Amino acid sequence: MTAPDLTNPLLAPWGEPHGLPPFAATLPAHYEPALHWAMADHVRELDAIAGRAAPADFSNTVLPFDRAGAMLRRIAMLFQNMVAAETSPALQAVERTVAPLLAGHDASVLQHPGVFARLDALMTRRDGLGLDTQQLRTLERIHLDFCLAGARLDAAGRLRALAIAQHLATLQTQFTQNVLADESAFELELTAADLQGLPDSVRAAAAQAALDRGKQGQWIITLSRSLVVPFLTHSTRRDLRQRAWQAWVRRGQLAPERDNAPVIRQILALRHELARLHGQAHFADFALHDTMARRPQAVMDLLQRAWVPALAKFDRERQALQAFVAEQGGDPDVQPWDWRHWSERMRAARHAIDDALVKPYFSLERMMQAMFDCAHRLFGITFRERQGVALYHADARMFEVHSATDGLIGVFISDNFARQSKRGGAWMNEYRYQSSVDGPVVPIVGNHNNFNKPAPGQPCLLSLDDLRTLFHEFGHGLHGLLSNVTYERLAGTRVLRDFVELPSQLFEHWALEPAVLARHAKHFETGEPIAAALVDKVLAARRFNQGFETIEYLSSALLDQALHCHPGAELGDLDAFERTELDRLGMPQQLAPRHRLPHFLHLFSGPEYAAAYYVYIWAEVLDADAYEAFVEAGDPFAPGVAARLLRSVYAAGNSLEPGAAYRAFRGRDPDIAAMLRKRGLVAA
Repeated sequence: MTAPDLTNPLLAPWGEPHGLPPFAATLPAHYEPALHWAMADHVRELDAIAGRAAPADFSNTVLPFDRAGAMLRRIAMLFQNMVAAETSPALQAVERTVAPLLAGHDASVLQHPGVFARLDALMTRRDGLGLDTQQLRTLERIHLDFCLAGARLDAAGRLRALAIAQHLATLQTQFTQNVLADESAFELELTAADLQGLPDSVRAAAAQAALDRGKQGQWIITLSRSLVVPFLTHSTRRDLRQRAWQAWVRRGQLAPERDNAPVIRQILALRHELARLHGQAHFADFALHDTMARRPQAVMDLLQRAWVPALAKFDRERQALQAFVAEQGGDPDVQPWDWRHWSERMRAARHAIDDALVKPYFSLERMMQAMFDCAHRLFGITFRERQGVALYHADARMFEVHSATDGLIGVFISDNFARQSKRGGAWMNEYRYQSSVDGPVVPIVGNHNNFNKPAPGQPCLLSLDDLRTLFHEFGHGLHGLLSNVTYERLAGTRVLRDFVELPSQLFEHWALEPAVLARHAKHFETGEPIAAALVDKVLAARRFNQGFETIEYLSSALLDQALHCHPGAELGDLDAFERTELDRLGMPQQLAPRHRLPHFLHLFSGPEYAAAYYVYIWAEVLDADAYEAFVEAGDPFAPGVAARLLRSVYAAGNSLEPGAAYRAFRGRDPDIAAMLRKRGLVAA
């Protein structure tokens, strides 16, 4: 094999601090040749494992497989992060070319017959190998990866599974780029007269969005969630709310050339075919095999247990809101583009609180210090910002993460502001996984949000929803940063899909802890701490509108299950399917699913959440019950509880079966009633 081209910064040694990627030196043209070389090198490593004459054991088969492909992983992780966080037309063109190549390579790796034969032999005698807990778990997880990728299929089946993986990667890339293009292209231009009802923070964000698009002195509403949702909440212009809402729910369909409906139909047909290859009736059966739920019926049982009381709660909310609108002289025929506006006005009237009242206390900088402080008090780690390191965008910031006992344990990149080159939503990613088999390898973790960037010299002020998002993604970040396992396959967030949201959703609880707010929530102008009475109002209002919030989420999760449990490969008109399914569920006409199918990135930008969007409420069963352990201890930072949480959840990665990990922390299985109480769906 030829030596790597060391003039390509991706193939040369990465000399940046802590092994950070060479962001500044890397151009879109560098990726394709680097990935080709790294894929070939990975195949060479696999062939060497398969060709060993000695009988298979952990040290000559499992361990080298876990190490293999290190060069490819670091390049591919960088590439995948950049197409999400800082893309460009040139990078998107590369993505369209390499996405199917990477998917095909990944599928072929997990079908390598020689490597699988050795792994399969080890699995048949695993009980007699004298493996420790992590070694056995690593063997089992890698063997299952191979089986799910089709290693047990016949030759024709393996080839077809590989072709499906490649085709899906192409379609998923197209889907994602279509949504991003719609979000970037839409502009609702406002005049000064159109700003009625908008608080100063939303006006400033709209002015900044216009400035970013070269329209100084104007105001623009984009489809960034952190801008369009506040506009829908505060604007008194019903006609403009309707225009913004209709564009928001039609992302992925705003232009005929970017219509995602035919893309979705192809994705679903290929997933159905893949499931049938594996002997499953539909894709949900196949996708849920390696989850805590294991079967679609368990998912549906949970969703229905929440759906029924949520519908009842929403009906009470609807009646109360219609009465309130009538009292205020408005049209009680509340439409979907009206709900956020009027419910916020009712919340302000009933609870004497609104976002405009609390946002001055939630500056991004102070809230980042709050989340760092919570991590320190819970887990004993500190975050130290390092300046002058070349990252991929001026808005990105780097922090070194230190433990009092172990020194540097990770690198954290924080990227908080929306821009046209960044996909919507919020997410955590990793540039490098933690491991220790060859000495300590510290993880490199990134958090990405889409908050509105303030004008120069002004602070970014967060809504309550933004604050929860900040803490949620940081919970994912901690899951990666605190990982303490030996083998990379078990590291950090590489856990079962319906367990991965536990660390993130659990960490949200500290965002509104009174002790945390008293310490960190200070007015951005005066420095005055938030008043205890205002905190009480925030907490009292937490269950307000929860029927709406729960139905909005659950309808998307139920649509996901209906799609992926469909017994046929062809669904026809997706809009009609969506309407029919929502009508069957009794979906109220005053709201839409949180994610309509044409822009449902969780389902169609990749395979991770397909048939698995339920994981958020599954994890909420866990997180609500888990946080009650701190409540029972009488201290949100109870040292003993925090130590168990660190050991069994945040540091354990996939070294423990998730049910066993939860029981090791809580001492028992979770109780669904805690989630229902948290959402106010049953009496506390």
